[in-house]
Amino acid sequence: QVRVVESGGGLVQPGGSLRLSCAASGSIFRLSAMGWYRRGPGKQRELVAAMTSTGTTNYADSVKGRFTISRENDKNTVYLQMNRLKPEDTAVYYCNLVVTSTNYWGQGTQVTVSS
Repeated sequence: QVRVVESGGGLVQPGGSLRLSCAASGSIFRLSAMGWYRRGPGKQRELVAAMTSTGTTNYADSVKGRFTISRENDKNTVYLQMNRLKPEDTAVYYCNLVVTSTNYWGQGTQVTVSS
């Protein structure tokens, strides 16, 4: 019913920037929340950034001040701007949309931060 596709991942050097995009399509009756998760090598999946439909945001302490989640309302697109990237940010990043009470996930996009 709802399709979520991430893009924008890649290989960057420490200190660099990337902007991840999450394009949503389908029957989005009520978008309750949106978020970005990541799973690094040998690590548990963790919440990176989230935004409710009212605009409230939440960030992991490890990315606060460096990452910004935003939404382009007229295009059903969610972004994650990542600045001053660190090697420990290396992970597969997943977009998550909550429509009503159902979670929809993208396929993930690889972000690698290395010299």
